[in-house]
Amino acid sequence: MKQTKDATNAQLAHGGRYVMKKLPEVTLAFWIMKIAATTLGETAGDLFAQTLKLGYFLTTIALFGMFVVTLLVQLRSRRYNPFCYWTVILSTSMAGTTMSDFMNRDATAKYLPAGASALGWGPQGLGLGYPTGAAILVALLIAIFVAWRYTGLTFAIRDIDTFRGEALFWGAILVSNTLGTSMGDFLSDSSGLGYGGGALLVTGALVALLALKYVPVVPNVALFWAAFVLTRPLGATAGDFLTKSNAKGGLDLGTLGSSTVLLTVLFALMAYAHAKDRKHGPRFHERAPRRSRRRSPTRRRMNARRAPRANAA
Repeated sequence: MKQTKDATNAQLAHGGRYVMKKLPEVTLAFWIMKIAATTLGETAGDLFAQTLKLGYFLTTIALFGMFVVTLLVQLRSRRYNPFCYWTVILSTSMAGTTMSDFMNRDATAKYLPAGASALGWGPQGLGLGYPTGAAILVALLIAIFVAWRYTGLTFAIRDIDTFRGEALFWGAILVSNTLGTSMGDFLSDSSGLGYGGGALLVTGALVALLALKYVPVVPNVALFWAAFVLTRPLGATAGDFLTKSNAKGGLDLGTLGSSTVLLTVLFALMAYAHAKDRKHGPRFHERAPRRSRRRSPTRRRMNARRAPRANAA
């Protein structure tokens, strides 16, 4: 413990050059927790919207509010906390599930329980369909990345250390999880592959991304975001496989039972990550230099006119 404290003081002695990391290292454990969180997000979102019959509209509002609250806690934290971080990931997965369902589905019989004419209170869904919904989400995700690029902040998750960078990161996470849900539901319900086939297809794509990691010309940041999006449909198809009826090709474990087991697994993984983090102490990295903004010709001319006055004074 004394060594950790001494290391912390030594890092802080560099006059602000080093900052505490607020986001985790991307390791195998990271991806295992990501898949567990996204699978739980699928089953828990369906639990509230379908099993408890709250409907997509009310559930989306409630879960988006939960996302905002957990995000504010994460943004206000000064260092990486596994419980805070993975709670936000879980909330984006749950909100993304119902947001996707609300965008793509409607009150037709194939989306409702047998004999039901509506699901919950309020609008039943926009009925855009998976291709249109996915196209909108892809455009929104690209817009976030363009805005992110314009700020000059890093895309590398381990180097994000500003409020603006983290806010952009979480915006991209929410949209990518919603997009991943649409992809997973399309593969499971509309592509003819079924739950097992959809999961195998996404797994194959993830293996291909892993192989591309060893190709020097392919940037790791692009591979990370592609893998982050693809692990969401993997979690969605896995969640559907656990909860859907045998007649639909699932295991029929139910949303409540599956969510309880997955929550226990995720909580155990978070506790392990928290214990590991406390053992090694806070992690630091050197603050990346800010990209200087080029001044416009008009601004340069104005500064040139002011310079003689300043010298005369």
